[in-house]
Amino acid sequence: MRTLHPWLKLATICCINCFTFIAFVSPSLADCTLNFTSYPYLPSGDCSGDNGKVMLWGEISSHLCCRNALNAFAQALAVRANQTPDTAIFIGQDSWKQCDSPFPTQQSVSTESCGFGDFYSGSSQCTSLSLSQIQGSPVYSEAVKLCSHLSSSFQSSCRNCTDAIAEVAGFLLQLLEQQTNGAERTLCNLAAVLSVAAANVTDSSFGANLYSCMSSLDVFGTLAKALVAVAVAVMVLIFILVLVKFVAFKKDKSKRKIPKPIPMKDCYTWSGLYRFSKDEIEKAISINNRRKSLGRGSAGEVYEGRLPSGQVVAIKEIKKGNSLDTFASEVAGLSRIRHPNLVSLLGCCVEGDEQYLVLEYCHAGNLAQHLLRKDCVLTWDRRVKILRDCALGLRYLHSYIDGCIVHRDIKLTNILLTENLEPKLSDFGLAKMLGIEESKVFTDVRGTIGYMDPEYMTNAKLTCASDIYSFGIVVLQLLSGQKVIELDLDASEQLTRKAMDVSMGNRPFTDFEDPRLHGDLNRKDFEAILHIAVLCVAKSSRGRPPIDVVFDELEKAWKNTKAEMKMTCDAENEESNRYIGNTAVKVNGSGFSWACIKITLIVNAEENPYLLHSLCSRSD
Repeated sequence: MRTLHPWLKLATICCINCFTFIAFVSPSLADCTLNFTSYPYLPSGDCSGDNGKVMLWGEISSHLCCRNALNAFAQALAVRANQTPDTAIFIGQDSWKQCDSPFPTQQSVSTESCGFGDFYSGSSQCTSLSLSQIQGSPVYSEAVKLCSHLSSSFQSSCRNCTDAIAEVAGFLLQLLEQQTNGAERTLCNLAAVLSVAAANVTDSSFGANLYSCMSSLDVFGTLAKALVAVAVAVMVLIFILVLVKFVAFKKDKSKRKIPKPIPMKDCYTWSGLYRFSKDEIEKAISINNRRKSLGRGSAGEVYEGRLPSGQVVAIKEIKKGNSLDTFASEVAGLSRIRHPNLVSLLGCCVEGDEQYLVLEYCHAGNLAQHLLRKDCVLTWDRRVKILRDCALGLRYLHSYIDGCIVHRDIKLTNILLTENLEPKLSDFGLAKMLGIEESKVFTDVRGTIGYMDPEYMTNAKLTCASDIYSFGIVVLQLLSGQKVIELDLDASEQLTRKAMDVSMGNRPFTDFEDPRLHGDLNRKDFEAILHIAVLCVAKSSRGRPPIDVVFDELEKAWKNTKAEMKMTCDAENEESNRYIGNTAVKVNGSGFSWACIKITLIVNAEENPYLLHSLCSRSD
């Protein structure tokens, strides 16, 4: 039989299409209508320990492990409400049940296990309201305004935001003539938060700041409240006794020394972090009685670990000799940082002089391993996406509500990649926070030669612009495929000198292109990115653009790249001479956004027919 029967061909193609779809769509949350791309779920370190009960946002009865899940679901619902303002903010009961599958990165977390089963349209009167209806309330605009200007003080701007959201919830209860307690109040409060979050879904930092503010309302059960009340009372009593004794001793000028207070056994309590014991760390690192090193960071060795739940993590062993106070202050600050393009801190361990950090694991290694290797080439669209996402993460750090967080060690090896090549900034061992009122700080000079700001190296003055210089070097590397310092090259061929010559028109742009791309890039975007990168590596910090300007330029390039990718897919789909069928599918939850799947049937009259299946992936 030299040719396939037409029906047999069609059946074969259908089978291959079905197989391809199943292979690339993640089974977890695959049927859920919500889109988690703008604010993906981040694994929580609380899931590894005693998953105690907590009243999330002061209203929702749940568990510690469900904090990040509530944020992810809230943002997904807010995005949907923004796109469909005239429909109910909450989705229907059947659609909500389809979202009950566990998150792939943490199988113990789902809507059912977290107590979110009633968060669907129709479970109460408030859940049936649309965004347009809530926007019509007189207190809504004020709530959006107050929650858009969160600053470092949770007792002022954050308190004003939460109070305004409570007023919106109260207005909804009055409008619907409902009781001011019980489940209806909880769902009305949640509807108020979602409506405020829906006001600005394009800015990821807005949602992150809002949910961080709402977390300040978390209540950790009646027992915890009682313990806190007793502790406060004891501290007040001790203060009064010490004050009385101080006055008495001052009169007779006694030389007695007041004994130092005994430090608390557990003096570090960081939000969202699990305190690992040394035994737990050792068991996690010793996989099959062997330790697997992932590399060495600025503070110590990093190992691959596996928690009892099966979750793979990265465990950093901090070098001995580092200050415990410095370690504690760094962890306390970084434990509140949550962004899709920053490596998440899941937990820590402090026993004696031994210190460990438990971090999110990135399966694809670091950016240097992909850019500088000879057997694989990063495509132009992938490079633009990586730069754009890194700039987004850096913008979050520089605009943090407590002040600018300066990373101080941005380089290729500190940009980790997930299995889908999504970038995440890592290694915050040298990070320094500048307060709201500080524009610079003088500190010890630390970092990596080649990436360090020359102004910072000269006078030890650290500013946000120091990170801009380092990021500019990374941008130049991704454009050229070149190392920072290459001793075998002339001075004119070194990275920054060569980039400046090309940018000024003294040399053609092709001199700076990575030859491994073979010209497969957008020339206009390449030139625009090169110009902004040259500004970033200016010797003086005054000449460098802020991260907002850098991100805007990279965002434009990424939008152009996405448009070109879509045109390429459409063009390929029109080729039908040798193709039995082409299809373009939207893949959710698997790391792909656009995929052009081509099923090619080659029929040779002299030989038996056979199928070739090729996949051309495009990320969005």
